[in-house]
Amino acid sequence: MATKQVRYEALVKALHADLYRYAYWLCHDKHVAEDLVQETFLRAWRALDSLKDEKAAKSWLITILRRENARRFERKRFDMSEYEEATITDVKATSNEQEIENQWLREKIAQMPEEYREPLVLQVIGGFSGEEIAKMLSLNKNTVMTRLFRARNQLKEAVDSEPKLRGLHNG
Repeated sequence: MATKQVRYEALVKALHADLYRYAYWLCHDKHVAEDLVQETFLRAWRALDSLKDEKAAKSWLITILRRENARRFERKRFDMSEYEEATITDVKATSNEQEIENQWLREKIAQMPEEYREPLVLQVIGGFSGEEIAKMLSLNKNTVMTRLFRARNQLKEAVDSEPKLRGLHNG
């Protein structure tokens, strides 16, 4: 029991911040993200003996978190038919150019089809390789790499078509 506790505490200490960042990216709500991370670590504690390779801990926990996030929607059904998706986004009133650009980028990523958005977020926010993402999403590595390529191209096209963002950092 003591070694399990030590392993668990090491996982929490090493990966809590990464899991929280990813959870926040998924739900855009501080409290929900905290709950997701807490549930993820609770499930991880229960199944810790099934983790054989410590190097796979981060992707194992991200997979648990993704499933926990999916369970959140299974438990509660939303009727979103009345709302336009564009009006639901959380827009911060700020004059900071970087914050405005970050918000714009988050909105563009959120508008992507999930098949492109999820691998991109796992790579950018989670820092996972194409191979790790393929395992997490149960996809072929080439499929993941193609989706990442297409997602980056969609973002590039969005930036190129946005006149006020072009040249923002050129001087």
